[in-house]
Formats: sequence, structure tokens, C-alpha cells
Amino acid sequence: MTRAATGRPYVVVLGGVADPPPGLEILDSVAEVAAADTPDELAGVIGDAEIVFAWRPDGELLSSAWEKAGSVRWIQTASAGVDRILFPELVQTEVVLTNAAGIYDDAIAEWVLGSMLVFAKGLIGVLDRQRRREWRHHETEVLTRKKVLIAGVGGIGRAVARRCHATGMRVRGVGRTARPGDEPFEIVLGTDELPDAVTWADYVVDALPATPATRAIFDREVFSEMRPNARFINVGRGSTVDEAALVEALRDADIAGAALDVFEQEPLPPSSPLWDMPNVIVSPHMSGDFAGYRIAVVELFLENLGRYVEDKPLKNVVDKRLGFPARA
Repeated sequence: MTRAATGRPYVVVLGGVADPPPGLEILDSVAEVAAADTPDELAGVIGDAEIVFAWRPDGELLSSAWEKAGSVRWIQTASAGVDRILFPELVQTEVVLTNAAGIYDDAIAEWVLGSMLVFAKGLIGVLDRQRRREWRHHETEVLTRKKVLIAGVGGIGRAVARRCHATGMRVRGVGRTARPGDEPFEIVLGTDELPDAVTWADYVVDALPATPATRAIFDREVFSEMRPNARFINVGRGSTVDEAALVEALRDADIAGAALDVFEQEPLPPSSPLWDMPNVIVSPHMSGDFAGYRIAVVELFLENLGRYVEDKPLKNVVDKRLGFPARA
């Protein structure tokens, strides 16, 4: 391993100047640390760095100085998704990339379940009528025995599935490889079966990563196959959805509603029709951002740094060509 002149690993924190990671000062005793927020800052510090802590996962920033990053051996990103940090030159190298998988799973799963409850109990209408001081009784749905299809069977999808099971719901998954059973899923279908798979579900949850294979996988055909009473929930990536097709499906009542935490363009433009749709929940990409997540990310990095220094296997190693950690 390359080492700084002091014999300690040299770490560059990407995006750590204006928004420094909490608690990272502990690194001062075990590593040489520099931070960079701009291409000029990064170009000035990355030359001898062997580790990049992508506190701000910015592939454009990192690629701007990549030709000077010949000593980099490992990159830890603060996000679970790695689409924002990956760029072709990085993919082609032997540099190890690790993500923050596992940190956000429970928070996102709770957000999904909360969205289901909002729809099932009609809480959007209840709150709207409360503001108008309108008393109107109505019956609600129960989640028990509802059918949930989760596209994306990684950590987030599994956390969602476990919570759905706890409410008495049935759960199927969609993944790269079809298989008859894979707890907590009754069955896992292949992504090529998605149009047929959605016909079964009352709730369709998108927990897919952003990869070339998943781009706009939720398209007009998929939405047209969903039940008219079905709701679509996206906590994966905005690029996995043809947003125009989703808007059309909502307007035409092909589906009953959508809860969206991610979008094709973020922030969601004020001109987007999604803002005004009464059957849509718009969330500003915050489903995983629980109180304390920033500290949890730093703790994961420090744990992996200890493993790196001791030549132990790192946690959450990403298959850079797939765009996510591959399951065994």
C-alpha cells in the first residue's frame, strides 16, 4: 500500500470543506487528511492520496482530477447508490469502491410503509379536509393481505419486505435472476418479467439502483399493466422511471397513486405536474436521511479504514460494472 511520508494513509475527503463530516477529527491520529470541494482544490491534494472518502458523491468533481489520482486504491462513498460517483475511467481501474449499503435500509423501509398507510387510510384527504374544517366519515383499507411487488431485492428491498410481512402482506420480488424463493420474498422474478409481475400487485415498490439495465424500466408498458387500484412507490432512483409515462398513468387513472422520493431531475422542477396531483406524495429525496445518519456514515468509513490498514476485506464492495454490491 502507498503511504504518505508519515507512514500513515493519506485520505482526501470529497466535499468536506463547506460541509465537514461529523466526528472525522478522529482520523487525525491515524491518517493524513485533506478536503476538497472544487476541482482546483482536489487537483492540489489528490496526487498522493490512496483513499478518497466521497462524503459528497460527485463523479464529475472526482473525474476532473482523476488523471492526477494515480495513487488512489480505495473510494468509500457516503451513499448507497453509486451512480453519482461512477464514471468510465473509474470503472476500468482496479480501484476498490465501497458504498454505504445497510445504513439507510430501515429508514427507507419505514418511509415506504408510512406511504402505504397514508394511501390505505386516506390520510391525504383527511388532512386536506381538516384544513377546510370539513367533517366527513369514510371507510379505509387495511394492509393485511395486500400484495406487494418489490423491484430490487438488495438490502433496501429486503427491509421493505420484512416490514410488509409484519403487517400481514404478501411479498414478491423482482431481481436480476429469477428464483423460486428467497426469504423474505415468496418468489423472485426476473426483471424481464416486470410487465407481467406488476399485474399481481396492490403496491409496486421501486428499490432499483441506477444502471444502464434499469434505465426507464418502469415505462408506459409497465404502468399500463398495473392494476387501476395499485400504488407505485419509488425509493430507488429517478432514472429507473419514465416520468412522463408515470404522469400519464396517474392522469388517466391507470394507477391509483404514487409516493415518490426520487425523480428524473432533482430538485423536482416547479413546473412538474406531479406537484399538483392529489394522489401523489412528493418527497425531496429524504426517505433515508434519519437523524444520526451522517454519524453512521462516518462510523462505517472508520470501520472500513481499520480493515483497509489491516489488509482485511472491506465491507460493501461494489461491483463497478454492475453498479452495486453483488450478492453471493
